[in-house]
Amino acid sequence: MKLWLIGAYGIVSTTTAVGGAAIEKGLIDKTGLVSELPQFDGIADYVKLNFKFGGHEIRDLNGNFYSAAHMHWKKNKHYDTDILEGVKSELEKIKAEKGTALMCGTGIEEFGNIESLEEDGLSLREIVEKLESDMRKFKDNETVVINLASTEPIHKFSKEYHETIDGFETMIDEDRKEFATASMLYAYAAIKNGIPYGNFTPSVGSSLPALKELALENKVPHAGNDGKTGETLVKTTLAPMFLYRNLKIVGWMGYNILGDFDGKVLSHKDNKESKIISKDSVLEKILGYAPYSITEIEYFPSLVDNKTAFDFIHFKGFLGTKMKFYFVWDGIDAIVAAPIVIDIARFLLFAKKRGKYGVIKEMAFFFKSPMESNVINTHEQFQQLVNWYREAL
Repeated sequence: MKLWLIGAYGIVSTTTAVGGAAIEKGLIDKTGLVSELPQFDGIADYVKLNFKFGGHEIRDLNGNFYSAAHMHWKKNKHYDTDILEGVKSELEKIKAEKGTALMCGTGIEEFGNIESLEEDGLSLREIVEKLESDMRKFKDNETVVINLASTEPIHKFSKEYHETIDGFETMIDEDRKEFATASMLYAYAAIKNGIPYGNFTPSVGSSLPALKELALENKVPHAGNDGKTGETLVKTTLAPMFLYRNLKIVGWMGYNILGDFDGKVLSHKDNKESKIISKDSVLEKILGYAPYSITEIEYFPSLVDNKTAFDFIHFKGFLGTKMKFYFVWDGIDAIVAAPIVIDIARFLLFAKKRGKYGVIKEMAFFFKSPMESNVINTHEQFQQLVNWYREAL
């Protein structure tokens, strides 16, 4: 399995690479991998847990996967150092290629010195050709591209440029950078190369009508958006309980605090907006009505990669009596995200090998805002994934 990671030197990407290499060397078990559950027996016949990594990055381009992983480890100590050192020789050999940060918002200023293709004066066509070339050199039939970059601001939709693939190509040829974002260019480059694509971010990625059209034309499976790993995973698992018991939720408050680069980026209003929309929209889709809700995301430097969520649920029961439920989620973001990155890649490769293409909506289980699916309930999503897998075998 060859994973080309966008945002290659970020903590989720490097933790994924450390975990993949450690699994292959037998240093860790497979806890956290959904694809290793008994319901998915037989997937190893199609996609084995052997790994090769590469990717695009916009910072620290003189480093490598090991130096980036070690930098994050020093801040977080989020796994045993023996694991990192056990895969050092493998990760030192992997270097990211320079990528694009086009229209990624003010949040990326937090990374410090940014090296991107547009800063080199390249046109949209030149940027796309470079992204395509990098992916083409890396790819084979076992390759998947996963977007793990920082959240972009909400993009400016254009019916002229985003509705059809002809329009999208015109946007590139006319160098209309104001209508292009990094995530859609990475998605375009992957799908143009025939590589399955997964969007782990709330950014637009492959969700444009034009790119969905291209995926169908090129018979490429893709899925997204916004990996469901923490508070929203709990929310979409817990909210159905109130629905099943016919208890009315009158209000739900979620207050999220986080540190590290993700927190820094999301401290900027333009980058935060799409993340809040993604997290806040799930309740109405599950319940069929919209309770009063508050969703806050705040930067808290000392937490580093720990994400803590304080949730308060006000609900009404029999005789109109109002009651309360509270929970606290305290998770290490990269640790809960990394195995899901591997799962998404694995199921996308499985889909490709079984002749499935276009949006794989049955992979909604992994996302906060799944494309072309209104199934948000975690329990239903999991059963949908299982049924799809069994039917596709």
